[in-house]
Amino acid sequence: MLNRATAEQRRQAASVVDDLTTVLALGGVKLPSLEVDWACKKLTGCFLISLGSAPIGVVLRIVDLLRKGLRYERLTHDD
Repeated sequence: MLNRATAEQRRQAASVVDDLTTVLALGGVKLPSLEVDWACKKLTGCFLISLGSAPIGVVLRIVDLLRKGLRYERLTHDD
């Protein structure tokens, strides 16, 4: 019964990890420990995404991509 109740949450968690992995790969970034923390559901009531550990260079690249994305968003959404 519980498995059926959380099936959509499990699919969504797996999908968001796949999406994030794909987007990061397009930006030349790979988080080696990116995964769904399946066990946390019992403790927190929801699935959490573990970003894991990453070398400084990888995190700097993610920060760079986020800054560029925010600049682009501001430019295209100014009214």
